Amino acid sequence: MSALPARWGLIGASTIAREWMVGAIRAAGGEIVSVMSASADRARAFADANGIGTATDSLPALLGSGIDAVYISTTNELHKAQHLAAVAAGKHVLCEKPLALTLTDAQDMVAAAEAAGVVMGTNHHLRNAGTHRAMRQAIAEGRIGTPLSARVKHAVFLPPHLQGWRITNPAAGGGVILDITVHDADTLRFVLGEDPVSATACARQAGIAGAGSQDPALADEVMGILRFPSGVMAQFHDAFTTRFAGTGFEVYGTEGSLIGVDCMTQRPVGQVLLRTAEGETELPVETDNLYVRAVTAFHAAVRGEGPIETRGAASGADGVKSLAVALAVAEAAASGQTRSIRYAV
Repeated sequence: MSALPARWGLIGASTIAREWMVGAIRAAGGEIVSVMSASADRARAFADANGIGTATDSLPALLGSGIDAVYISTTNELHKAQHLAAVAAGKHVLCEKPLALTLTDAQDMVAAAEAAGVVMGTNHHLRNAGTHRAMRQAIAEGRIGTPLSARVKHAVFLPPHLQGWRITNPAAGGGVILDITVHDADTLRFVLGEDPVSATACARQAGIAGAGSQDPALADEVMGILRFPSGVMAQFHDAFTTRFAGTGFEVYGTEGSLIGVDCMTQRPVGQVLLRTAEGETELPVETDNLYVRAVTAFHAAVRGEGPIETRGAASGADGVKSLAVALAVAEAAASGQTRSIRYAV
């Protein structure tokens, strides 16, 4: 590992890389050396637009460009092979969610990183939000007593420039469950401090995919309930089709409630209200950039300053668990039956 700033390569000339991760890597002290896309023209255009010196359509070329770490933001079915190539080359990996399309593939990715002795992170940005960190702390301090239930409102409208494969290509891991529910799973795990054990769900296509797209894997709306070992039940509503609704994350306990408003977002916004017998109080919330926090934690782990999750970011193992929950939700929705969540195969 070279002295920081870490030298990064981008695998995927994606919208999230352009809108969020290029700036986050640089703000966290990293240098972006190269970008790779399956299209050489797309890679070159991305590099030119974002001030990156090298562009390529070759993964070996990217991995041989003197980088220390890669950020993977290609479509979901490509993650595993690209990850395995990167760790075999000794590179640290920050991968977009979901890590893969199957639990076996995600576990293989984590095992490969461990065997290679490199840092692996999953880019679950929401656990880095000041709102969710404030809620986690309030629960840990007992400010709402014993948690009883939770509710996640994550029904949004997917803008046209992000639709594409998410609503047309099940082989790429499209659909709302692998795109949004997987984030709910990680955020609930982070805030509540426990892993759900079962999922019940209903899903449908509410029209965003257009006529002729009836593959159940491309559901654009899902509602369901996750049950936790403590007895907590968490209700969730995720969608690509919902305009002007706003998002939220709420936890109800024996002595109070936490109401997170407009907090299921990439932006460092939102508020958290604590309601108890004493009345309603707005909790202080930090407004750090979510992605900068994630990359900063990743850099610290690369420097040997402790595992990535000790700084609140999501590890590879966290990515496996969020995928396991999403897969159980998909199975429950398809079967009409409650499914146990398997975290290993």
